[in-house]
Amino acid sequence: MSSEPRIDPVGGQAVMEGVMMRSRNRLAIAVRKPDGDVLVEVRPWFSLTGASILKKPLIRGFPVLLETLVNGLSALNFSAKQCIDEETDGELKPWHMALTLTAAVAMALGLFVVAPHLLSLGLAALKVSGGVDSLSFHLWDGAIKLFIFVGYILAISLVPDVRRVFAYHGAEHKVIRAYEKGVDLSPETVRIFSRLHPRCGTAFVLFVLAISIVLYAVLVPYLMTWWAPQNAVLKQAYVIAMKFFLMIPISSLAFEIIKLSGRFQDNFLCRLLTFPGLALQRLTTKEPDDGQIEVAIAALTAALGESCDDSEVPSAMKD
Repeated sequence: MSSEPRIDPVGGQAVMEGVMMRSRNRLAIAVRKPDGDVLVEVRPWFSLTGASILKKPLIRGFPVLLETLVNGLSALNFSAKQCIDEETDGELKPWHMALTLTAAVAMALGLFVVAPHLLSLGLAALKVSGGVDSLSFHLWDGAIKLFIFVGYILAISLVPDVRRVFAYHGAEHKVIRAYEKGVDLSPETVRIFSRLHPRCGTAFVLFVLAISIVLYAVLVPYLMTWWAPQNAVLKQAYVIAMKFFLMIPISSLAFEIIKLSGRFQDNFLCRLLTFPGLALQRLTTKEPDDGQIEVAIAALTAALGESCDDSEVPSAMKD
């Protein structure tokens, strides 16, 4: 066992009956097939941050989020294909992937931007909150966002297949923590580590929601003092459009915060910032068995193999 923690950042996500791990410019997907064998697929990381300007702090967050969604969806599609013990027509074509990604983003925006806004309008109509240009409106909007998010996680955690994905999520975190501590990876050495990790996507979403509550409450009323449509319907559409646009700087800021929190895990302020995300991970992760840990180890080992061309290496990684 090494006394020096490893500093090369790695990340990943759980997929169906497996784990995707990413290191530098490559990813590896390890899946437990129906016959019990572990299949490992190594691929280059699809990147949107090739241009130097897109690697800058406070700019890189949004393109990294998009590329993470693309790579994550591709890995999930691959794992789903391997878990079906019958012939299939292969993985999704690029245009299928584009449509699926667009639909996923649209659903997320509808669930976490449009729906809370409409519900807040209902509360305003009931005189529970002020109008769309008031602070109370956006505080209610934020509270509804958090309620929907936590409720969604609680609901899907009742599905047995999702609970298995959550166990692989826990295995992914344990293996990454063991790797970061320089431990030789085996189920025996890995299982003692925490299944919670500060650079988790769950924590990232929570940061996005928290930052959006603050920025929406401050910026939306301020921007409406400059100009807003007089028509009531157009006014609400204008506010929702502003919220869509503000998701770009919000996601970028959340990305930088989560990177700092992961880098300085022992810092008191960083530990304070990551506490809500770690607490929420008790819902999105489950304790894995040794077989699930083996799959996560296989994914990380393959991801840490011989690197591809350095020109393809993106500047930032996220769990």
